[in-house]
Amino acid sequence: MTETAAPRSTDAPETPQGPGAPGGQKASPASPSPKTSGVRRQGPSFLMALPAVAFFGFFALVPLAGVIAISFLDWQTIRGTVEWVGLSNWETVLTNRDFTWRALQLTLYFVVGSYLFQMPVALLLGVFMAGAQKYRALLAVLYFLPLLFSSVAVGLTFQSLFSPNYGISAALDWAPLPNDWLSNPNIVMFVMIFVVGWCFIPFHSLLYQAGVRQIPQSMYEAATLDGVGRVRQFFSITMPQLRYTFITSSTLMLVGSLTYFDLIYVLTGGSPANAVRILPLDMYIEGFSAHNLGNASVIAVILVAIGLALSLMLNVLSGSTKMQSDKAGA
Repeated sequence: MTETAAPRSTDAPETPQGPGAPGGQKASPASPSPKTSGVRRQGPSFLMALPAVAFFGFFALVPLAGVIAISFLDWQTIRGTVEWVGLSNWETVLTNRDFTWRALQLTLYFVVGSYLFQMPVALLLGVFMAGAQKYRALLAVLYFLPLLFSSVAVGLTFQSLFSPNYGISAALDWAPLPNDWLSNPNIVMFVMIFVVGWCFIPFHSLLYQAGVRQIPQSMYEAATLDGVGRVRQFFSITMPQLRYTFITSSTLMLVGSLTYFDLIYVLTGGSPANAVRILPLDMYIEGFSAHNLGNASVIAVILVAIGLALSLMLNVLSGSTKMQSDKAGA
C-alpha cells in the first residue's frame, strides 16, 4: 500500500529563501511600513502662518515687552523724569488696598455679572435668529445695530437716558424707577453691566446663529418623528452641538470683560464713590490722571496675566486640545 503525499496548501504564504538556501534565491526586501511610507504632514504649513505670527509679534508682543519694562521705571510725565526703581512700583500697586485690590474685586464682579447676563440672552437670540421666520432677517438687522455704534456715542446716549432731569425716570414719572441711575453706588454696577451687554450681545448672538445653522436638520427631523418637543430638542440637540461655539463665545466674553473702559469712563468716570473703578479704568487714572506710567504699566501687566490665565483655564476645562468635528457620525 503506497502512501500518497498530502497536497500542499495554496493558502499558506511561501517563505522567501535567503542567499544560502537551496536555489540561491535572494530574500525579497521587506515591504515598507504603512506608517513610514507616503505619510505627508497634515495641516497648513508654518510658512502660511508666518505673516500672522509676525504681525502679532510686532503689534502685541513688542508693546507688551515695553509695558513690562516700564513697570520697573519711575516715569512721571509731569516732571519728565525716568528712573529705574526695580520692584518699587509693584510693591506700591500690590499693597494699595484702597484702589488696586478694590478695583480687582470690582473687576471680578463686573466680569461674572456681564457673563451671566450676556451668555443666556445671546444664546437665545442666536437660536431664534437661526430660524426660518419671515421676519427673521429684519429682526437680525435690528439686533445687530448696537454693535455698529461707537462706544462714545452709546455712552452719551445712555447718559442722557439715565439723566435725573430729562431721562427715562423724568419722562415716565413712575415711582418704582430710580432717579439716580448713575449716581447711586448700589445700582450703578448693574447699569454698567446692562449697557455693556446691550453693546456686545449682538456679536455673540451672531456666533450662536452661525453655529445653529451648521446643525444638520436631519437630527431635528428624527427627533420630531420620535415625538420630542422643542424644549427637549434644545437641550438634547442644540446645546450639545453648540459646545465649541459656547467655548469660543465664553472665552471672548470673559476675557473681553477685562478690557471694557470707554463706556464706563464716558458714563461715570469711575464714580460714584469709585463703585465701578475696575482695573482698566484704574490703569487709565493712574497713567493719565495721576501721570504715573510706572504704576499704570503694573496694572496693565496684571490685566494681561489675568486674561492669559483665564484663557488657559477655559481651554483646559473645555478640552479644546481634544476637539473633534461636531458633525462626525451625523
